[in-house]
Amino acid sequence: MPSAIISWGGWDGHEPDKVADLFREILESEGYQVAVHDTLSVFEDADHVRAQDLIVPIWTMSTITAEQRDPILAAVRDHGTGIAGCHGGMCDAFRVDCEWQFLTGGQFVGHPGNDGVRYPVHLRKDHPITEGLEDFKVVSEQYYMHTDPGNDVLATTPFPTPGIDGHHVQNSCQMPTVWTRHYGKGRVFYNALGHNRAVLEPATPRELMRRGFLWATRSA
Repeated sequence: MPSAIISWGGWDGHEPDKVADLFREILESEGYQVAVHDTLSVFEDADHVRAQDLIVPIWTMSTITAEQRDPILAAVRDHGTGIAGCHGGMCDAFRVDCEWQFLTGGQFVGHPGNDGVRYPVHLRKDHPITEGLEDFKVVSEQYYMHTDPGNDVLATTPFPTPGIDGHHVQNSCQMPTVWTRHYGKGRVFYNALGHNRAVLEPATPRELMRRGFLWATRSA
C-alpha cells in the first residue's frame, strides 16, 4: 500500500482544507494510506518523510524553515519520494525559497484578470497523464508562471486572454499549465489549476490530479 502525506495551510482563500480533503478522497480511492496534517512540522522528521511514497503540499505563500524543507528535498532527490500538487499550494508556496522553486519547476508571478477568467487548456496527448483526455475550458484564475525550461510540459494556455489586460506580456505565448519533471531520483507533478476545490472537481481536472499523483508516486 503506497503512503502519502498531505500537508495544508497558508492563505485561506485557496481553500487548502477543502482541497486537502478532495486529494485525500482521490488517493484513498486508489488504495493509498494517507495522513493529512495542517502543519509543516510533520516534515521535520526526516526518517518519516523519506518513508513516504508521495508528498502533497498545499501551502500558498507562507514560509518554510530549513529544518522542514530539507527532509522533503532529500526524500525526493535521494530516495525517490514523489511530490505533486496544484495552483498556489505548490508553486506559490514559500516565495523566497529558491530551492523550493528548483524542486517544483515554477513560480506564480501573476493572474491577469484575477478570478473569473474563462480560458482554454490545451493538452498534449502523448503522455500517460493526458492520454485520452480532451482539451477543456475553465473559469478561474489564469496563472502566469516563471517556469523551468527543463519541465516536460503537458498542457498550456494562451496569453494574453482577449479582453484581459496583459500589459506585462509583450508577445503572445503558450503558458505552461501542467508539467512533470524529475528532481534527483524523484518525480514531480504540477497542475496550475485549483484556485479552489470547485475548479478541481470537474471530470478532467480531477482526472489530471489523479493521474499526476499516480505518476509521481515512488515506484517499488
